[in-house]
Amino acid sequence: MKELQEVAGRKNFGSNHALVTVPQPCVMIATWDKDHNPDVMMAAWAGQYDAKQIVISLSKHKTTDNLELTGAFTVSFADERTVAESDYFGLASGHQVPDKVARAGFTVTPSPNVDAPIINEYPLTLECKVLSFKDGVLIGEVVNMSADESILTDGKVDFAKLKPIVFDAAGVCYRSVGDVVGGAWNAGKVFTK
Repeated sequence: MKELQEVAGRKNFGSNHALVTVPQPCVMIATWDKDHNPDVMMAAWAGQYDAKQIVISLSKHKTTDNLELTGAFTVSFADERTVAESDYFGLASGHQVPDKVARAGFTVTPSPNVDAPIINEYPLTLECKVLSFKDGVLIGEVVNMSADESILTDGKVDFAKLKPIVFDAAGVCYRSVGDVVGGAWNAGKVFTK
């Protein structure tokens, strides 16, 4: 490999570093296992794939076994109130701790739309069907989004009330989503005049 050249006025990190392009959302993937026990894990490599699709990068977990079994999952978003529980769901394997949802003090409701649990303590949930899962890339179709009234303003999800957290790979920490800093498709209009 060719030796990297320094970029003037910047520090080079090379390719062996935590990717810091954007903090990643802390998504909580919930599934049923073969005995209909709820399992939930945290994943940080996820995003919206299309208007009604979500994409998540997953290595082999109990969750991936469950996805193959049921073809469905829910996605919720960790928030400031659930940092410890959400982190625990990323630390504890469902193979070794099959009752980790109950151990965290969380409860579930079966989704009425897909064969997966809704974790009641997360106020925003996407109910999803597996479209494909190949080479560690899960693509799901969002068939419903449900939100607790406590995070709504004028009938819309209010991030100031939800207070979702993101994973900061560079700092190896969780950060809260901040204040509104500008209007989408609006702030840049100052350059169109």
